[in-house]
Amino acid sequence: MSSLIWDPQGPSLVVLQDNLPMLAELPDDSITLVYIDPPFNTGRRQSRQTLRTTRSENGDRVGFQGATYKTVKGSLSAYDDAFGDYWSFLEPRLEQAWRLLADDGTLYLHLDYREVHYAKVVLDSLFGRESFLNEIIWAYDYGARARNRWPAKHDNILVYVKNPDRYHFDNAAVDREPYMAPGLVTPEKAARGKLPTDVWWHTIVSPTGKEKTGYPTQKPEGILRRIVQASSRQGDWVLDFFAGSGTTGAVAAQLDRRFVMVDNNPEAYEVMRDRLGDGGLLSSIKYLDLSTDQRAERTVA
Repeated sequence: MSSLIWDPQGPSLVVLQDNLPMLAELPDDSITLVYIDPPFNTGRRQSRQTLRTTRSENGDRVGFQGATYKTVKGSLSAYDDAFGDYWSFLEPRLEQAWRLLADDGTLYLHLDYREVHYAKVVLDSLFGRESFLNEIIWAYDYGARARNRWPAKHDNILVYVKNPDRYHFDNAAVDREPYMAPGLVTPEKAARGKLPTDVWWHTIVSPTGKEKTGYPTQKPEGILRRIVQASSRQGDWVLDFFAGSGTTGAVAAQLDRRFVMVDNNPEAYEVMRDRLGDGGLLSSIKYLDLSTDQRAERTVA
């Protein structure tokens, strides 16, 4: 199967389209790493509004040397996160992910407690139980403040490989992290740091940090960097078909991977165009709006 819009030696792609027909355009065994962060089926509309502070004589905040400032609301990004039949939506897309993965490829499926148990059953069926590699727990320090139960402060990332005898995994390429008790190891080990385990402590995207795009549920680059480093090589193709704010593409470009980012939300498409620019060192990016019959195209050289 060949693709009319994808060239394995060509530029990275950012595509505005429903992901299921887009995935059907890609050839079998063509992708080394698939990371997806689909809607979590929370039953709510997810939204986030950007805020900025500007100097104003009539401002309601006082800053350096008595200057006054006011807070200005920016654009509102939102998407619906409610499905009547979640698995009739997600399962055919997971089937496509399996088809697209190369023999040494890996899938990372990012969910939370609501659907991850069902996902494990579905992926065991699609990939085979022997292809299950890990369940990664991403624990963070911000969010829920429930008082009648333990507050939910982690996400689940299921990791499956296409071929359990041939998959690519390079833990030497992964950024190390500090020992929690450095006094219990030698100074040399403490200075080098330790390899991550399947529990990742990493803060969410800071509301005031430089990574922030204003897009709801944006994931931090540190999480994706670890995934891309471990399960792909320079020049490999990385696919994210719930691309959102484009974190996967941003990290892939920084690490000299090519990528395909797909999302059906025009706001996400515009955020990615602003964020990704020319795609970094490896290749240019082709931007395709396939959401209408009139296909708009722009390539950044």
